[in-house]
Amino acid sequence: MADSNDRTQAGLCADLKALIALRAQARRLDLAPRGRVLATRSGGHLSRFRGRGMEFDESRVYLPGDDPRNMDWRVTARAGTPHVKLFREERERPVWLLVDQGPSMRFGTRVVFKSVVAARVAALLGWAAVDRGDRVGGLVFDEARHLERRPAARGAGLLPLLERLATPFDPLTEEGGWTGLAAAASSLAALVRPGSLIALISDFADLDGSDGTWIARLAAKSELLLVLVYDPIEAKAPPAGRYPVLIGGRRGILDLTSGVARMRYQAAFERRLVLLEQLARRHGAHWLRLSTADPVGPALALALGARRAITAARRAS
Repeated sequence: MADSNDRTQAGLCADLKALIALRAQARRLDLAPRGRVLATRSGGHLSRFRGRGMEFDESRVYLPGDDPRNMDWRVTARAGTPHVKLFREERERPVWLLVDQGPSMRFGTRVVFKSVVAARVAALLGWAAVDRGDRVGGLVFDEARHLERRPAARGAGLLPLLERLATPFDPLTEEGGWTGLAAAASSLAALVRPGSLIALISDFADLDGSDGTWIARLAAKSELLLVLVYDPIEAKAPPAGRYPVLIGGRRGILDLTSGVARMRYQAAFERRLVLLEQLARRHGAHWLRLSTADPVGPALALALGARRAITAARRAS
């Protein structure tokens, strides 16, 4: 079995140092709130959701005039004197990264696996959010294991995710993974707070019409960004022939010798694109696609720029 360095050089696994170094490129990305985000909130971000806009900071002794609704009963009981909770303004938007590293993502015909591109996208989006002062967390999953981190400031939530993304897949690990995106997204939906930005990074290989349910849950109270990662051979069938491919770290043969096989192969990808666009439009989400053959940083910056233009057009119409 190849070691981690061999896997990284072969494009099978992301490199942690490289993911951290992407912070310099992340400054070019535009993560300003779009789409459903309508009304102002504290901290320079925009949100359609109203609330306290505050988070717990510390407790202190109760003083005349303090709001009794803010009583800290636990500290009061422990100290024997009345204490109230103090809150500070929330100036960060929670950003959640859901990164698919499942079997279909461990596929590549060119430079790297789709899973490596997904890791780079997550790093770029995460660092861009950190540099904006947002709190970043998320879920990284495959069929054997998953890692969950709640949003935290200054990279404290992002770095564990990057470390997980740079860890080679181990089929012997059994730590509670998910077999599909729908299960992981449903788990995430129970954690996300209104006003968040959620980025789902996947090839959406198992997407079907019923997935509108969990997409609706995520998009209902947050801004949702769907990032499709694909290999060029998925988007356009190559000339007739038999092609060696890597699938989940194993070498295989893609048989496209017949015209019928090539037509069916390409039609499957086109149906996936149409369905993803329909679901995004229906639920007010943004979506973009990135090829494993393109430099991730510039391609992502261009796609997020298009997100701004699309949002402006929607508001003008």
